[in-house]
Amino acid sequence: MGGITLSSAVRTNLNSLQATSNLMSSVQEKLSTGKKVNSALDNPNSFFTAKGLENRASDLSTLLDDMGQSIQTLKAADKGISAISDLVDSAKAKANQAQQTSSQSERAQYSKEYNELMTQIEDLAKDSGYKGKNLLGGTGNDLSVTFNEDGTSSLSISSVDYTDTTSSTGLNLSDLTEATTGTATITLSATAALTSGDLLTDDAEFTAGDTLTLTDTNGSELASLEITDTTTVQELEDLIDGIDGASTSLTGGALTVTADFKLTVDSDNLTAVTTNGNDSGFAKDTDIDATLSKLKSAQDSLRSQASTFGTNLSIVEGRQDFTKAMINTLEEGAGKLTLADTNEEGANLLALQTQQTLASTSLSLAAQADQNVLRLF
Repeated sequence: MGGITLSSAVRTNLNSLQATSNLMSSVQEKLSTGKKVNSALDNPNSFFTAKGLENRASDLSTLLDDMGQSIQTLKAADKGISAISDLVDSAKAKANQAQQTSSQSERAQYSKEYNELMTQIEDLAKDSGYKGKNLLGGTGNDLSVTFNEDGTSSLSISSVDYTDTTSSTGLNLSDLTEATTGTATITLSATAALTSGDLLTDDAEFTAGDTLTLTDTNGSELASLEITDTTTVQELEDLIDGIDGASTSLTGGALTVTADFKLTVDSDNLTAVTTNGNDSGFAKDTDIDATLSKLKSAQDSLRSQASTFGTNLSIVEGRQDFTKAMINTLEEGAGKLTLADTNEEGANLLALQTQQTLASTSLSLAAQADQNVLRLF
């Protein structure tokens, strides 16, 4: 191409046309990408500043995902505490029901139901995890939330252990002893073994005028019988059989007393006998009071922990909102440095298209002027 000679007018119009074409390519790139700075060649300062802002926004976006998952973990723990609190209330109701009845059989049943509630509390705590983290699961479940890209701002959330209700660092609620059936034997004999129809006073341990009493482990009198000269062994059997959870069996002068709790048979002259079974954890009024006290402490602990998790949740949610706003600010700042004004670039393209048309026309006219020399031949 070096051997081709162009006139000054043609060369000027050609250069103008090429410059316009280059400008059109640049404007079209801006319109297609939406950016006025697409590489460091366009504007090094704006390009690298924007890239730094975008990188920070990307790092914060990753942390934002972690914050969202941490919030879900806290919410799962809060739901668990709420459900456990309801079960503790149910356990308190069982203790109150036991306190309001003197029937040891009913108290034994309430004791079993109480223990079942303790099992459900433990199971519920074990099920309160989210993505492998359980803030109610104790050791190994502490949660750490990072708030900024260099890790200098974070929140540590300590877990608690509600998976074992007996733990002194948790709810400190012990399972209750469940009642077991026990027996005691009263020997009824004179010159021969007494039967149900014989007089009770035939046995030297029973004397007319004595009072026979049946008591439970609290010392509460469940029934009594004043012995007379006509009191029969059958009346003693009926007295014991009338107690809820107790029964008798007479064989060969041996009266076997069976009860679902520690039942004591006593009279003025009789050596007291007590069935050898185990009482339930609700058998004694003092034990019920102690259980209610522990339940109150457990409820207070649950409310305190719920408040702590609530505070942690508020902090993480607050930082999540802040991080979202910061990401938007960073992206907006990067955009101000690199994004193109599409309206302006559209106008530029239209002007360049007009300029290109004019340049093409001028180039054509210049070429025609050079061709006038042909008219001489």
